[in-house]
Amino acid sequence: MSDTATERKSYTYTEYRDLIKQMRYQGQATGGSESDDFLRYTDLNMARMDKWDKRYEFSDELKSTLDNLNRKEKWVVLSEGWCGDAAHSVPVLAKIAEYSPNIELSILLRDENLDLMDQHLTNGGRSIPKLIRYSESGEVLGEWGPRPEAAQQIHLDGKAEGRAKADVTIDLQKWYARDRGESLSKEIADFLKD
Repeated sequence: MSDTATERKSYTYTEYRDLIKQMRYQGQATGGSESDDFLRYTDLNMARMDKWDKRYEFSDELKSTLDNLNRKEKWVVLSEGWCGDAAHSVPVLAKIAEYSPNIELSILLRDENLDLMDQHLTNGGRSIPKLIRYSESGEVLGEWGPRPEAAQQIHLDGKAEGRAKADVTIDLQKWYARDRGESLSKEIADFLKD
């Protein structure tokens, strides 16, 4: 495996959540930031992840796809605790991996793994979360991220229209609340069928 992503310092989902909480209580966000904005984002995201942990339900299509997955995969997710998109997607990816005995999930902090991130850019940017799927032998099977396609379109449209980032972020948060993980479930089911 050329990028040795599966050999880096990684976290289980529980460890990732614990790290975010521990750093926040020390007055830091992941990545070492102490800015008020990053701390506020971290607070919001801890609450968002709590909600996803409680409310996410698998679609029948995704369950069927996972039940029929007959190969071992290693999923590496690049993320940070302050990232709003990660707060909505990482808990869902963790539940998917927990459901399937054939998927092993590891979470890496993006800012500690920029060399890996730079191999998996989105439109030239270090956008997260980024899921990288590996075969058991270490071959990259594909990648997903940083957000479901419909949410990505909201982001791209807002950027093209020159809208304030805060306004686009509000639209994205509303979209995530309405979607309830359905788009991500569909995209991951389709992704696994490839």
